[in-house]
Amino acid sequence: MSVKTDPASAEIPSAEVFVPAAILDPDFPGLRAAPVQPVSSVQFVASDQPVPTGSSVPSDQSVPCDQSVPGDISVAPDISAVPGLRAAPGQPLSCVQSVLSGQPVAPDISAAPVRPASPAQGAIAGRPAVPGCGAVCTDGAVSSGAPSSAAGLPPSFGTFALAVYPFLELQPFHRAYYRVLEAFAAGRIRRLIVTMPPQHGKSVGATTLLPAYVLGLDPDLRVAIASYSGALASKFNRRVQRIIESREYAALFPATTIKQGAKPPGYIRTADEVEVIGRRGGLLSVGREGALTGNRVDCFILDDLYKDALEANSPIVRANCWEWYTSVVRTRMHNASRELIVFTRWHEEDLIGTLAAREPVVEFTRWAQLDGLSPDTWLHLNFEALKTSPPTEVDPRVPGEALWEGQQGRALLEAKRRLDPLQFESMYQGHPSSREGLLYGLNFAEYDQLPHEIVRRANYTDTADTGDDYLCSLSYAVDADGVVYITDAVYSREPMEVTEPLVAGMLLRSDTRQAAIESNNGGRGFARSVQALAPSVRIEWFHQGANKEARILSNSATVLHLVRFPRGWNLRWPELYAHLTTYRRRFRANRWHDAADVVTGIVEREAPGRNRARVRGVRFL
Repeated sequence: MSVKTDPASAEIPSAEVFVPAAILDPDFPGLRAAPVQPVSSVQFVASDQPVPTGSSVPSDQSVPCDQSVPGDISVAPDISAVPGLRAAPGQPLSCVQSVLSGQPVAPDISAAPVRPASPAQGAIAGRPAVPGCGAVCTDGAVSSGAPSSAAGLPPSFGTFALAVYPFLELQPFHRAYYRVLEAFAAGRIRRLIVTMPPQHGKSVGATTLLPAYVLGLDPDLRVAIASYSGALASKFNRRVQRIIESREYAALFPATTIKQGAKPPGYIRTADEVEVIGRRGGLLSVGREGALTGNRVDCFILDDLYKDALEANSPIVRANCWEWYTSVVRTRMHNASRELIVFTRWHEEDLIGTLAAREPVVEFTRWAQLDGLSPDTWLHLNFEALKTSPPTEVDPRVPGEALWEGQQGRALLEAKRRLDPLQFESMYQGHPSSREGLLYGLNFAEYDQLPHEIVRRANYTDTADTGDDYLCSLSYAVDADGVVYITDAVYSREPMEVTEPLVAGMLLRSDTRQAAIESNNGGRGFARSVQALAPSVRIEWFHQGANKEARILSNSATVLHLVRFPRGWNLRWPELYAHLTTYRRRFRANRWHDAADVVTGIVEREAPGRNRARVRGVRFL
């Protein structure tokens, strides 16, 4: 970019820079820009010498016409371009810092907070600037300089993250995640649990960026990081230190500084501990089972206290972890302390599961929950790799949608689920179960071909009771010995207008003679619709009055003995496979009972000598 000036004139005219009154960014609420401020007659020179306010630039310091201005031109350190605002300390800019009179600064750029100035770099000689704003290039692009906030207000956590880590590629769930972390940093949440799949950026947000942000907001806070090993905790600590000593961080939080080299003496800076210069705060890191004797902690962050499934499945390791948590973590905390646990779940009795059994835990689904929560209550944010629950304000994905399609898409996640459904439900969905507590597990028998002697072909259907339930419809064949062979299935949470033709098509395709449709909630209308689409099938609807829990648990052994699934059914019906193989003996710990209810209903109807008196209200259509 070229700057045209008059060499004969030493005086630089004043100009006005307009900054929008507010930035409307739905992803980063809370951002504000400085109000419109006139720019005083400020002179910039192509040298390192300061120029007093109101003075002129000597002709030998002016920029010749059409001469490009280098990016290392300095601004006089005692000059502020906008009243109440001062230049950011030593931040290089790739583009023009401001525009001339009458031209607005890019509307998505916020102004810098009121802070003392160091010589700012990158300004165009002979032109006024608004320090702290992103540079506006000649092609209209905005530079990637550190964004800042309104005067007197700290930046949002999302803005801070992109300033110190500009390489981040934030997905919608990251922005929701960072919004929750911002509330935690501000003290609006005292106890927070976050669970999400591996390789989705949970540690970057909670254990790397968050401690630096918390110390920027309040340099007097004592922050501690804990992980399964001291080496990993030290690694997080070093990353935080590198952020704090960066230029981008200094522009946002100049009051938070740490020791560099041997200066200043008297302050601690190691891989495990660092102190904020001139303040009471600092950062500690410790491995699981490490000591924190004599240290109070204002903010404790626990990141993955189990190394892998082997540790999480060990009762001894889990017991030791719980003992360390109660004897070390909790004893270092006081009334105003905050606590964040960020995990990949491995086991139902891990630290999160143990805490949930002893203290109140609330699932986070609405943004209003960020305020007004009891200090003794845990707020639990869980991001499923594959969405199964209904959409919420916090996670508006539809069922079946991947959390990060570009990183781990649905096809890859489905393949992982087929390999080990139980592990997938724990690590990727946040719904752990112990293998010893499973009702069926991987014990279903499979078949390659149907036997020659088939005495009956039938179907059993359980319609969805609520919007969160699955419709489960299984067609099957029965041989002369009473063994049940599942031949086809519809397992879906789609509405009835979708599932009705699917079930009717399956009945015709599988040559089903008789179908039983449970009609406790809307099943009667569903049965009539299916009958109209498949008139050759004899369809009955009935009301199931027996206790579901008692039926499923008491018939589990019979189900494993009589029911056979086709080989490769994990690939044909992955959700059905996952929900049956991970179904737990502890009935109320299960989220969905639909598949277990249907296989139970089949054996109740087909097992020799079974009493069907519990089924009431049978009607044929």
